[in-house]
Amino acid sequence: MNQSSLLAAIQMNSGDDVDTNIRLASELIAQAAAKGAKYVVLPEYFYWMGADETQRVHLAEAFGDGPLQRKLSELAATYQLWLAAGTLPIASPEPEHVYNTQLLFNPQGQCQARYDKVHLFGYDDGSMRYQESDVLTAGRDVVTYSLPFAKARASVCYDLRFPELYRQAPDYQIISMAAAFTYTTGLAHWHTLLQARAIENQCYVVAAAQTGEHLGAKQTYGHSLIVDPWGEIVSECPAGNGVVVAAYDPQLLATVRQKLPALAHRML
Repeated sequence: MNQSSLLAAIQMNSGDDVDTNIRLASELIAQAAAKGAKYVVLPEYFYWMGADETQRVHLAEAFGDGPLQRKLSELAATYQLWLAAGTLPIASPEPEHVYNTQLLFNPQGQCQARYDKVHLFGYDDGSMRYQESDVLTAGRDVVTYSLPFAKARASVCYDLRFPELYRQAPDYQIISMAAAFTYTTGLAHWHTLLQARAIENQCYVVAAAQTGEHLGAKQTYGHSLIVDPWGEIVSECPAGNGVVVAAYDPQLLATVRQKLPALAHRML
């Protein structure tokens, strides 16, 4: 296995204590590094999963500075890896809102890319309502960032349901997916959507997820996994805190795209 291009997705059951969550994330990043991973994706909201969503506003950091960003920079440098830092609460110009932001740190601890989640989840069945837009500001830009061995398209959770985000400038080989899928929607759609995004874009998908029960009667689905360009699940963690790893195989990707050149056949 070529460790220089080993991919990893981290699965967490985050709670409402930031320090505890950071310690857990640090332990799991260390485990990924020990396995040889050089590109690691953390789940959405890894830093905090509590009952009162407005707490995210109180945890907001200015882009480029803050305790969460400094810690993630330190972890990337300590373990000499590329770290896609799940999502972080980055200050927004909208009052009482934050961006739900994925930052990419390089092995020197420098922030190399920023993606603000574009699609904000909303659900209302008459008895239960959840609207991310109550607290989050939507991003506007599609982001592709460069790793030493591939390009990656950044995305977060609800983005997964919008294939057009992945079809814009599809010059990438990896999809980064940081998620906190609810148990209900995850059970119904998680695997299907991830495999569909891998198949239609003929790329790897590295999907890091929240798992288990959280305060506020929340339950997330877990099943962090890595999918290859043919749509095969090559590594998966069904439940509990953990790490999944898989090799990035450029030859497999090239073979899939050569034998079935669907990307080259696009008409729109």
